[in-house]
Amino acid sequence: MHDERPDSTIEYRTRFPVDDTELSQLHHDAFGGHYELVSWRSQLERDSKSWVGAFTDGRLCGFVHAVWDGGRHAFLLDTAVDPRLQRKGVGSTLVSTLVTDLRSAGIEWLHVDYEPHLTQFYTVACGFSPTSAGLLRL
Repeated sequence: MHDERPDSTIEYRTRFPVDDTELSQLHHDAFGGHYELVSWRSQLERDSKSWVGAFTDGRLCGFVHAVWDGGRHAFLLDTAVDPRLQRKGVGSTLVSTLVTDLRSAGIEWLHVDYEPHLTQFYTVACGFSPTSAGLLRL
């Protein structure tokens, strides 16, 4: 759950031209671990139905995307917000912007998996209903 409303100086862009370096850095900043330059642009264009970026002063500060099954289902992935802007509504605005775009593209179901500490964010702030699901590590 977020503590404040999103900053009005943040601009949200759907299916924007992705800079691999910038998104790789945001992903690293949000999730930690070892930095890796990822070919985001080609992955998104190949596998994702939509993506949304949050920008402040022209700099990417948030991101989310949805891959899809070629039909009516999509899967939300990689919700990332610059740590300095977390808990200010940026993440939930990213998700709601993505939901609006997916709905207009004919997607009927949006799935998301999340760790227990993110339950409030996804269920309360974003409106997802909890479900039972299975997972097999390969």
